Amino acid sequence: MGPGLYTAPYSLWALVYKQHPIPYGPWSIHSTLFPMGRVYTQHPIPYGPWSINSTLFPMGPGLYTAPYSLWALVYTQHPIPYGPWSINSTLFPMGPGQKRYVENTNTMACYNELLQLERRVMLSFTALEQSQEAIEITNEDQVIQYVNPAYESIMGYQQGELIGKEITEVPKSEKNKPDLLETINSCIRKGKEWQGIYYAKKKNGDILFTSYVSIKYNIQSSKYKDRRKGSLDVRSTTSRGSDGSSQRRHSSMARIHSMTIEAPITKVINIINAAQESSPMPVAEALDRVLEILRTTELYSPQLGTKEEDPHTNDLVGGLMTDGLRRLSGNEYIFAAKQPHLPSHLAMPLSLNDIPPHVAQTMENEDSWDFDIFNLETACLKRPLTYLGLKIFSRFGVCEFLSCPEATLRSWLQGIEANYHSTNSYHNSSHAADVLHATSYFLCKERVKQSLEQIDEVAALIAATVHDVDHPGRTNSFLCNAGSELAILYNDTAVLESHHAALAFQITTRDDKCNIFKNMERNEYRTLRQAIIDMVLATEMTKHFEHVNKFVNSINKPLAALEENGESVKGILTSPDNRILVKRMLIKCADISNPCRPLELCIEWAGRISEEYFAQTDEEKRQSLPVVMPVFDRNTCSIPKSQISFIDYFITDMFDAWDAFADLPNLMQHLDNNFKYWKGLDERKLHSLRPPPE
Repeated sequence: MGPGLYTAPYSLWALVYKQHPIPYGPWSIHSTLFPMGRVYTQHPIPYGPWSINSTLFPMGPGLYTAPYSLWALVYTQHPIPYGPWSINSTLFPMGPGQKRYVENTNTMACYNELLQLERRVMLSFTALEQSQEAIEITNEDQVIQYVNPAYESIMGYQQGELIGKEITEVPKSEKNKPDLLETINSCIRKGKEWQGIYYAKKKNGDILFTSYVSIKYNIQSSKYKDRRKGSLDVRSTTSRGSDGSSQRRHSSMARIHSMTIEAPITKVINIINAAQESSPMPVAEALDRVLEILRTTELYSPQLGTKEEDPHTNDLVGGLMTDGLRRLSGNEYIFAAKQPHLPSHLAMPLSLNDIPPHVAQTMENEDSWDFDIFNLETACLKRPLTYLGLKIFSRFGVCEFLSCPEATLRSWLQGIEANYHSTNSYHNSSHAADVLHATSYFLCKERVKQSLEQIDEVAALIAATVHDVDHPGRTNSFLCNAGSELAILYNDTAVLESHHAALAFQITTRDDKCNIFKNMERNEYRTLRQAIIDMVLATEMTKHFEHVNKFVNSINKPLAALEENGESVKGILTSPDNRILVKRMLIKCADISNPCRPLELCIEWAGRISEEYFAQTDEEKRQSLPVVMPVFDRNTCSIPKSQISFIDYFITDMFDAWDAFADLPNLMQHLDNNFKYWKGLDERKLHSLRPPPE
């Protein structure tokens, strides 16, 4: 009768270990299952309908209990008959996550095991009893084992009238197809759920038109295949009157509560907890430390120690990966109260064919990584995003996918570009155009194309275009410390990224002339919108290491293992979750790809971002705000050191991972050259972008 049970011809005692309560019915201790039984409990069972002194165990005299017993030593003077109520059969439907406990003389070991499952015991039984939907449980032979109170109320039967009967003995409506039950059972035997319409007959003869769900409640474990019957059939009936007027929920709460609702990390913690019990003390103590780490919230972010010898790294980390000190100064930084700017010339947008020749010439090699965005910026008078956007979006067939006219796309690009701040030295429309270019370049890499669908490509191009729209040239930390309206609106969390995404859709949908989504089917639009928002939010640096580590562990490592064994990688590349990780990694790399550009472009971008940080430090000092990045003082800062720290801390690992996926040897060569360049300047104690002229 299963592990933990010892039996002799005329006596039986057992450590009863259960994760789910014993159903009501004729098998209760002092009923037909346990005649003349006597029960001694060593630990209390929770109060409630499952309490040992309540209706679940109407055991009568001979019971010794304390108020909260979880397990009991059962002693009987007469043998228990074999049958479906044996401890490893349908009497104890323990469900997903259940365990079998081998007899152990260590009381505390037993007690600790049971404490881990106390919450599930109570939740599972309460779910069945309190569900508003009718639930019927049968064994594999279609014999009714349990019905819940809702079933009794809806159908008019009492449990005693049903328990032990085959379901074919209970009157059914003639409206059902003759083979309906066999169809349902066939699905269940295959481990599949059956869901559909079923006409049930109440005890008084009334017909209920119901939504009916039948599932296989699998309790089979490979370790005990030879000892257990295998499954229970759990049926849920969501009832409506024959007129269909009184609707209930379609899905069954019983199905939800029968699942193990836990995150993967919870399962890992449970496995470690179980392993601790049979481990020697040094191993158990080590596992304790592992559990402490796993219970933290930032599993993928490194724990940043103090690096007094490297203030540049400290300041970059503090400035880019925190949301400020969350302290109001009294000099609140007012930002974002204004309405988005729509240029007055939207009525007469440029045509792709009308691009001036000198501008078109600068874009001839836009499909090359060495494309010079600054030449385009000069040629088009600081409006590179509209021009480059027209060409790249045309190359990827974006208008055709969105079913929007080219004129609408042109108006949209102009509207987005008008809301970038040309006064920012770095976060302006040239940066957006640069990120759009990098995004389009990555989308053409073979493995990226294998992973993404067209809707992903369109989402990536749009996200790159809007990812910094209306950027004030200040970091999130600055806005939080200044108590800006945006920081208050977004609760100091991903302030700018949330604003960029929200404003982009406001600009797009406010005017039909630039609403590129106007002709999309609703569900496809929602999918596209969600992908755009997700990618824009991924550019927020506080989640940098989380995104990179998830990409490496979910994609790069499994890909390497499959390729080593010569197996297909399609499943890894195209799974929905992994496509999201690829898109996040793609836009993150595009957003901070400056150190991987040709040297002259890299130097120009380094100068621009440094100037923006200098301006922020100047303003923090003027407003008596906390100085987020003290090393970015224009009078003392070493730009080479700041670039070395940025590459070391943020760029190298991320682009190593992206190169392993997308194959980008030219970028990695530029990165190596640029790092050596900054290192050379630093070794000469130079603080400037370039060495002094000879």
